[in-house]
Amino acid sequence: MSLNLKNQAFMAFQISGLTLRSDAGKYLLSLLSPIKECERGEWLTKIVEAVQRQPLTSSFVDKTVIEKALKEFTDPEKEEAEAFLNIISAYSVPALAYDPEMKRFTSKKDAGSINLHSDANTKAFIFLQRYDLVYQRTIRHSLFSPPVITGLSPLQPQSFTLKPVEFLLGTSSKQGNLIVLGMLTQMKEGKYFLEDPTGAVPLDLSKTVYKGGLFTENSFVLAEGVYEDSIFHVSALGFPPPEPASTTLQHFGKTNFFGGPHATSVRTSKKLKSLEENNSEAMFIFLSDVWLDKIEVLQKLKILLAGFSEMPPTCFVLMGNFVSVPQGISHSKIVKDCFEKLANMISEFPLIVQNSQFVFVPGPSDPGLTTILPRPSIPGKLVEDFCNKIPNSVFATNPCRIQYCSQEITVFREDMVAKMCRSCVYMPWEHEEQVNVPNLFVKTLVANAHLCPLPLNVAPVYWEYDHSLWLYPLPDIVVCGDKYDPFCVTNNDCTFINPGSFPHTDFSFKVYLPSTRQVEDSQITDVP
Repeated sequence: MSLNLKNQAFMAFQISGLTLRSDAGKYLLSLLSPIKECERGEWLTKIVEAVQRQPLTSSFVDKTVIEKALKEFTDPEKEEAEAFLNIISAYSVPALAYDPEMKRFTSKKDAGSINLHSDANTKAFIFLQRYDLVYQRTIRHSLFSPPVITGLSPLQPQSFTLKPVEFLLGTSSKQGNLIVLGMLTQMKEGKYFLEDPTGAVPLDLSKTVYKGGLFTENSFVLAEGVYEDSIFHVSALGFPPPEPASTTLQHFGKTNFFGGPHATSVRTSKKLKSLEENNSEAMFIFLSDVWLDKIEVLQKLKILLAGFSEMPPTCFVLMGNFVSVPQGISHSKIVKDCFEKLANMISEFPLIVQNSQFVFVPGPSDPGLTTILPRPSIPGKLVEDFCNKIPNSVFATNPCRIQYCSQEITVFREDMVAKMCRSCVYMPWEHEEQVNVPNLFVKTLVANAHLCPLPLNVAPVYWEYDHSLWLYPLPDIVVCGDKYDPFCVTNNDCTFINPGSFPHTDFSFKVYLPSTRQVEDSQITDVP
């Protein structure tokens, strides 16, 4: 084996921040030796890129990683052969964490080995992860990444420098025009602080100008102001800049953040994208608060099914609550009986049974082990008969994820708008004449890259599964089943849909057409 080839191989990995172990080096050299010398460089580049797409736990690469990488790029069609429609449980979402040294996302641990009830250290770790997630995105933004060569043009945009909290705490003199990224917290009642991994500083918000969004406790913000007398006097408060998914994928390649059977992100699959564009008849139906104990709701559902009976949708997504009010000790039995009625109704439309997928996402009051997020699916014993009659049905977690061809859809059933408005530090509707709450709500979620930027006492989250609530990279569609009025808002190429409460909106729902990425408002007005 050529010493030059060995050095070339080791150098290629070192440039990418990786170190080949001896077994991996020998295996790699045995593969490259038979290849023509003029082609070795190209093959080596492909192998390094494939290795970088693997969920690495360290910078050391062994033989097993090389074998997995080779399997991926030598057989690229394998992952595309998987089903084009996948329902992904919140408990199987890849557990990734950002590594500041490697500047990439690595696998925190295997999804199957995560403990539901973890130790106290994990509670602090989820906020460190959220901070790293937002921080790495912020410093890449043009506002915070100064040009390599300055002074070439007077039109160059101004760049800013982020300061950590410890910079403020470590100075005794007045410091002005500072910008700090941190989490807005209330460490003492009535007293707000800005916290990051280096410390916490008290805030003076008396003269603050709030620049869009719902500024809730535990949300990450950019604070600009002056540090004086051990207090950070904030003149302006905004959110960290968002990032479209296309930009994220440019930095992290084909890393599969979303989950599912595919080894890499489905957004890079040309075959799946072509399939999606050619299937112009595909559609998704979204309904929320489907009260199966109400006769009028069942009647409207029957009209809905009859209307689609000749052209079955790809997927019906029905979100809870599935019973109008909690029924005490008889609640579970009522839910079971309601789903049996629904199964009998759906069975009357054989084309829908055969061709449509049904996804059921539990609501806050539906039977389950707990109300902590992510919520498990409705217990199997209650819906066993339904699944036997309607085989193409999935009782999903809340939230859950749906992968359709090259598109990624996140579905979340929670009354988040009201919760976030109640937890706001600043109430824009009290100071401004015209306030578009859905726009502010969406902007907050996108900026925080999280479905639930709220204190844990307001919206409890399983600490080890906080990553299942991430909105990073931004999906194509986020469905927020909320009692708030229906809305459809697009932000950074991501569309947020709220179908509204089915009974409270005169039986309205949303229809999504994947081939054109259009969202249509629909309503059932006919009486049977």
